[in-house]
Amino acid sequence: MNREGQPGHIDHIKQANMGAVYRLIDQYGPISRIDLSKVSQLAPASITKIVRELYDAHLVKETEVSELGSRGRPATGIELDTKSWHFLACRIHYGYLTLALRDLSNQIIVEDRVEFPADKTTSWLMRFITEIELFFTRHQNRLERLTAIAITLPGIIDATYGIVHKMPFCHEEDVPLGAELSKRTGLPVYVQQDVSAWTISEALYGAAVGSQNVIQLVIDDIVGASVISDGRVLHTDSGCRIEIGHTQVDPAGKPCYCGNHGCLETIASMPSILAKTHDLLAAYPESILHSAPATIESLCTAANQGDQLAIEIIQSVGHSVGHITAIMVNIFNPEKIIIGSPLNLASSILYPAIENCIRQQSLSQYSENIRIVPTHFMNQGTMPGAALVKMALYNGSLLVKLLHG
Repeated sequence: MNREGQPGHIDHIKQANMGAVYRLIDQYGPISRIDLSKVSQLAPASITKIVRELYDAHLVKETEVSELGSRGRPATGIELDTKSWHFLACRIHYGYLTLALRDLSNQIIVEDRVEFPADKTTSWLMRFITEIELFFTRHQNRLERLTAIAITLPGIIDATYGIVHKMPFCHEEDVPLGAELSKRTGLPVYVQQDVSAWTISEALYGAAVGSQNVIQLVIDDIVGASVISDGRVLHTDSGCRIEIGHTQVDPAGKPCYCGNHGCLETIASMPSILAKTHDLLAAYPESILHSAPATIESLCTAANQGDQLAIEIIQSVGHSVGHITAIMVNIFNPEKIIIGSPLNLASSILYPAIENCIRQQSLSQYSENIRIVPTHFMNQGTMPGAALVKMALYNGSLLVKLLHG
């Protein structure tokens, strides 16, 4: 689970300081202890103690640092020691799993794609745990010291306690995924809704690096949003999150797995877009989509070639998403909006539709300088899961567990 009781005040300070030092070594290493003290603004004695603990646990190592212009002996620098520490990152998709063994530098050791179709006759949780155990069995000769398991998936999730309340492709509810997997493996387990985890990866490595206030929109098999405010991804360690996919935009619309009707996700998700394209195709006899495969790639290609049906469908998605985004702009005042979507293939049509709604429906002083750009990553693979582990190292929570064995 993501939280196993809050540390006391002094312990929390120690944990935060250790995480901060680890992060600085990751960012600037190899770095001398003196420079580390200056950058962290921690006392040299504190740096010495923290580095000694990390060194004794084989989480950092010493190396020589040549200082420019110095004629003396090289200084002793500190850098991370990551190769002997592994973790499992898992992404749960529609119908399959992506499982990757990574080291703490985020390098993939081995990655498997495992078919995982919906099955109402057996427990989803037990099937999932079985696949985890089979993965470890298949690759036991590659395993080093296992540190954690990180899982990202779509749905309504309590990240604090690792509970999956609802998933779009599973009939089971309130699944105690974090607790059960931790019990079976003895490892810390981090469970996060995939949009939030994706935003963490963008903040650490992608399109949101260096930005303090960002809205990320996801228009994919799910529709969602996440927010970076004052440099911090909101709601990453709570049962709450920013929810736009299950905001009702059509009271008479299609039923949604959340229990409501006419949610944005029933209009703007990829399956909904393809279904709408199929329904409208007969009314557009000149559309080149009649002779194209029923895919989002074909839809984007047709739109880029001027196909009226394809353009109207993508613009309609942009208007639906843009209306809710305009409200978010008034609340969060972002400097940038990043969009993760297969529709980015037709960004010249999608982005103006979203931007026009923002300009028309939000405060001009908030919207006039906003940039809309694509995400660096797509919602595939296990980088978002790896970002969860990196955040747990940076805030010190996972480091404390590793130091205590």
